[in-house]
Amino acid sequence: MEKNDEIKKDVTELIGNTPMIYLNNIVDGCVARIAAKLEMMEPTSSVKDRIAYSMIKDAEDKGLITPGKIHYETTGPEIWRDSGGKVDALVAGIGTGGTATGAGRFLKEKNKEIKVYGIEPAESAVLSGGKHGPHQIQGIGAGIIPSVLEVDMLDEVFQVSSEEAIETTKLLALKEGLLVGISSGAAAAVAIKLAKRPENAEKLIVVIFPSSGERYLSSKLFDSIRNEVDNMAY
Repeated sequence: MEKNDEIKKDVTELIGNTPMIYLNNIVDGCVARIAAKLEMMEPTSSVKDRIAYSMIKDAEDKGLITPGKIHYETTGPEIWRDSGGKVDALVAGIGTGGTATGAGRFLKEKNKEIKVYGIEPAESAVLSGGKHGPHQIQGIGAGIIPSVLEVDMLDEVFQVSSEEAIETTKLLALKEGLLVGISSGAAAAVAIKLAKRPENAEKLIVVIFPSSGERYLSSKLFDSIRNEVDNMAY
């Protein structure tokens, strides 16, 4: 198959080379031209992408860190320790792929019978052979197969819709008292499905909740609460 050099191998190749545009409508009286370099068009909408990537690449080049290493050295061992070595499965959303790869590799080295399950948005199921599409599960489903991810290590990849992820996230807050992010809801939805399989009776499934829900206050996750407050009688 012919390689298209315009298609990037991963998201890091999108860092830098941001466009410049002239300012045209607020420059009355200026005798010089003004061009703005749009750093908000970096992958995470910040000039800090350059700094973060430079730091990580420098450390990798020096052999100080390797992709997935932090989860191999910390997350995986912590799960093994806290479960007393009784963990049977790991469920993790696929963002950069570092968590599933690092923690999953460690656990499988401890016990080759441990299963590792990945999660991606149903609307952007690239790992399952689908096409990239818009979704509302921030943190996973970037539309590429991350170079860090060891795909062969995944025993199964689940697809979760944005709606199911959001509803499960709400349930975690209401019934478990856990204010977590939408990707955590997606992970919990998969863990619940796995926990209902007869072959998993009495097994221990560990699910990764990557972030707090506080950063999602302006997202669809809290639409119903905002609507309720807006309609309150004062």
